Amino acid sequence: MTIQDLKSQNLIFLEVISGSKSFGLDTPTSDTDIKGVFYLPKEKFYGLDYIPQIANETNDEVYYEIGRFVELLLKNNPNILEILATPEDCILHKHPLMERLRLKDFLSKLCKDTFAGYAVTQIKKARGLKKKIVNPMAKEKKSLLDFCYILQGYATVPLLQWLEERNYQQERCGLINLPNSRDMFALFYDAEGNLGYKGIIQKENSNEVSLSSIPKEKAHLAYLSCNKDGYSKYCKEYTEYWNWIDKRNEDRYQTNQQHGKNYDSKNMMHTIRLLQTAEQVLATGKLNIRVPNRAELFAIKSGEKEYDELLELADQLILSIENYYNTSTLPDYPDEQKALENLIEIRKSLYS
Repeated sequence: MTIQDLKSQNLIFLEVISGSKSFGLDTPTSDTDIKGVFYLPKEKFYGLDYIPQIANETNDEVYYEIGRFVELLLKNNPNILEILATPEDCILHKHPLMERLRLKDFLSKLCKDTFAGYAVTQIKKARGLKKKIVNPMAKEKKSLLDFCYILQGYATVPLLQWLEERNYQQERCGLINLPNSRDMFALFYDAEGNLGYKGIIQKENSNEVSLSSIPKEKAHLAYLSCNKDGYSKYCKEYTEYWNWIDKRNEDRYQTNQQHGKNYDSKNMMHTIRLLQTAEQVLATGKLNIRVPNRAELFAIKSGEKEYDELLELADQLILSIENYYNTSTLPDYPDEQKALENLIEIRKSLYS
């Protein structure tokens, strides 16, 4: 099924404008995100074609089947609770039966882990993004040879430098393992190229060095150390970095470059908003997603705050959340039995 199917068959139970427009954080260039709840045609629900979620290709329109919606509400999923807390001016359609699902029946102390826990994940993400911004990686990928070194006395020399100084070719080198020594090799060289040495690596993207059969009378020229762990880490970071380059939002990236603070300011704005929301829920027992501090959050988004200042603010909010958690009158968990009874009554009404 598609979103168009939901609309043409009148299966939409709830439809709201979500994201920045519902938070009161939109600008003239903001996208319009749509979230909603639907129910399946009777034959699909009772058959084998249960569909928990339907979205468009860009994922800015997402609809949840009513059972899946209740399941996520019981887990205090931030995105789902925010749908139920949508301000009236952002509700596009609401079936009367939605009145059975009341926000106050789902808010619980779980919000500390879901809202604040997600925010902490975003802080880690922001730290990783800051690293990518501050430490760009060259497009030309290094090979395992860049992580090999030649031992010289108490020092090491990069293998590529050592080869260049001697006008050696890596393809004419031969390696044998050193017993009881991890990633250490004796290196031999075949100047004539007729001994069948396999070289140090056989392909540019090799992640292992090659071993050769060496005549017993041949003397080694040097000992080689290969940092395979360092190369594996580099390959992972290289892939992550260039995937990020390919997928990043260019306008958002340029904004980050313009304010020069070397962090994803939009990400940090939403992180602080999530922490403030968790604090609000635990302090008041209510969830109002329309922010009262638009100016403060926009100052974060525009890069007016220092990165360390924001991390300190986040730490203060986390401490405050812990304190409110200990005194909150909210239940530890939502009333699952009540939620299931309401869901059953909703389904009975829909399929009667």
